[in-house]
Amino acid sequence: MESLPFFIFFSALFIQSLHLSFSADIITPDLPVKDGQTLISVSQSFELGFFSPGTSKYRYVGIWYKKSPETVVWVANRNNPLTDHFGELTIDNRGNLVLLDQIKNIIWSSNLSSIIAGPVAQLLDSGNLVVRDNGSSRNTESYRWQSFDQPSDTLLPGMKLGWNLKTGQERYLITWRSISDPSPGDFTYRLDIHGLPQLFIVVGSVKKVRSGPWNGIFFGGTPKVHNSVFEPILIRNEDEIYYTYRLVNNSVSSRLTLNQSGAVERLVMYDQNSGWTTIYSVPVDTCENYGQCGANGICRTRTSPICQCLEGFRSIPEEELDIQNFYGSRKCEARLTLDCQPGEGFLKLPGVKLPDLLEFRLNESMNLKECEAECFKNCSCSAFAASNLSGGGDGSGCLMWFGNLIDIREQSGSTTGQDIHIRVPASELEMVRSSKRKKMLKTALVASMSALLGIFVSGLVLCIGWRKIKRKVGKDRRKEGMETPLFDLDTIATATNNFATDSIIGAGGFGSVYKGKLLTGQEIAVKKLSMNSGQGVEEFRNEVVLIAKLQHRNLVGLLGSCIHREERMLIYEYMPNKSLDYFIFGLIPLTHCLFCHISSLSLCNVLHVLN
Repeated sequence: MESLPFFIFFSALFIQSLHLSFSADIITPDLPVKDGQTLISVSQSFELGFFSPGTSKYRYVGIWYKKSPETVVWVANRNNPLTDHFGELTIDNRGNLVLLDQIKNIIWSSNLSSIIAGPVAQLLDSGNLVVRDNGSSRNTESYRWQSFDQPSDTLLPGMKLGWNLKTGQERYLITWRSISDPSPGDFTYRLDIHGLPQLFIVVGSVKKVRSGPWNGIFFGGTPKVHNSVFEPILIRNEDEIYYTYRLVNNSVSSRLTLNQSGAVERLVMYDQNSGWTTIYSVPVDTCENYGQCGANGICRTRTSPICQCLEGFRSIPEEELDIQNFYGSRKCEARLTLDCQPGEGFLKLPGVKLPDLLEFRLNESMNLKECEAECFKNCSCSAFAASNLSGGGDGSGCLMWFGNLIDIREQSGSTTGQDIHIRVPASELEMVRSSKRKKMLKTALVASMSALLGIFVSGLVLCIGWRKIKRKVGKDRRKEGMETPLFDLDTIATATNNFATDSIIGAGGFGSVYKGKLLTGQEIAVKKLSMNSGQGVEEFRNEVVLIAKLQHRNLVGLLGSCIHREERMLIYEYMPNKSLDYFIFGLIPLTHCLFCHISSLSLCNVLHVLN
């Protein structure tokens, strides 16, 4: 009984070591992976094991992101699920990776034709499951089999979408049947290498969405993506042609997935806790549908209807439509037969997805001028464009189309477009040139009118501003000059006994002078201007300012002023002993002196200075 605890202890250690061994990244003939166990890549980016998708009870072998277990990127036995939890993934004596059921029947196999000595399967940090000779180097040439050659619905960085020209093998994505069924669905995403490579979403053999040709930088018509996420790459050599991509920032996870509805999604995970973010999804809109506007038509989402004929083509009447046409109906045809008539030329159609490469010719050594000349010489050449934009400028290389132009769309601000030059007859060319001239004239006229209107408005604003400034300066100056206080009418009326007749001490042409007494006891002389004097408010203010500035110990002191509606009054110190002029001349009374107009500097005030 005493040995029992030791037995339990060593059994636990054995089980723990056994579990850790299954958490490694390799499979050997002696070290299979059973249901409930997993392989984890060295940096713990990816995990391989058994799973049941969605609501399914079947078991599959798959690879998923370690930090996002619900995101399965590859499935081995898509067509042959296990019905129980007794599956086992191992390597047989020939070096084949095989999936066995409970009674050791082969459910799925890597189907290698050659024998491998010392085989080992390894899950790499890229998400690639590879089979190699255990003694060989760990480069891609040593892989005898790899899951990257048999994609499911997801393209990971470094995976190839395209063709091995030596073996004839095509690598493409194919949708799951549903979220609970990873068996192959109806949609595929593949690279067409006829002429310049193009990406297609296909249902069976029918094209549904097309990317546009590779132009040396990107696939025309694809959504614009910030280059801090990934870099698209196209490889073309004598052995293979394929599309792949690499991450610009290795701290970011990104994948390209073809979902069950047939849409291609570019998803990004910026950190472990952020979840997946969709950068773009294709198709973007109705114009992405292949051949949406038929032959020689262009699809524009900003117009209604979205389909229009290209310049130089006319819409075919409904009764003339060919309902047997492969693209639904050929809606547009040339206005005139293009058979090298005098005056023919090309119109540039900017920012579009180039037509499908059905009847075409490619010459990658020409420049754009040579391409135009070559197309112009051939009366069947309907359009031309540069085939490579990687060198900048107008591009290089020559793509020429013959016959109908299929699947052209105007690119929006979120997608990438390219220029194409379309052949049109002389009459159409002159019509377009005349239209451009009218448009330029209209633009110039609108610009001129806008400029004149702008000058007028600017002048008006400046004039109003100048008047406001001038008015403000005048007010400031008046405020600055009027340092004497303003008396209200009631105060002056009380002081003069309501302007009583017996308070008058003088009169003149400008009005009367009243003697008064303020509540403080100070005696004052009030010069009340006549309403018929002709002096306005502005003149009165000026007089007050000037008198205030002439304050002197020998001058009659100005105590203030009063303005009330039409009434205007000056309030002076009262001089009981009269002024110096009275004693000198005896003819000029004090009252007249007080009433003399200040703008002429009355003699009495001058004589006060002499006193």
